[in-house]
Amino acid sequence: MAKDQGFYMHFEGFDGFDKKIDFDKKQIRRAMRQSGRAVQMAARKLVAKSVRSQPGAYPGRRTGRLQRSIKLKVSRSGFLVRVAPQLTSDMKQFYPAFLHYGVKRKPGGKRKAGGKGGGSNRVEPRGNYMVDALTDRSEEVRRTLQSAFAKALVIK
Repeated sequence: MAKDQGFYMHFEGFDGFDKKIDFDKKQIRRAMRQSGRAVQMAARKLVAKSVRSQPGAYPGRRTGRLQRSIKLKVSRSGFLVRVAPQLTSDMKQFYPAFLHYGVKRKPGGKRKAGGKGGGSNRVEPRGNYMVDALTDRSEEVRRTLQSAFAKALVIK
């Protein structure tokens, strides 16, 4: 057997990895902010209707507090964006949670002074506008992030 046996393997698409690769996190942070803004605007649009909301439908707008409370935050590393309703100073309780999960009636029904008769929920759960906003904008978010990662990797 010869001592100099070996093999050579080549992978397409990885040419240039022997050079220096530069990664620009500013591009990613910018794309995350743009993607988060798109989802934020879509979610605000879903709760902007000035009609009384029905169980299972999106919440209606009376004061605009819920709409204004939908905010975005990019993480310190820049690889995560969080779009969600936030507790604001003009909210006594976290109102979006009441809309998402619903509110049960007080126990006792008609027997107690504080209870109300009838069904089990005082406020029925409303539609999940945040998930639907992300689903509606998922293709746009994917395209934005894909192009940002392509721009962020620079082979020198």
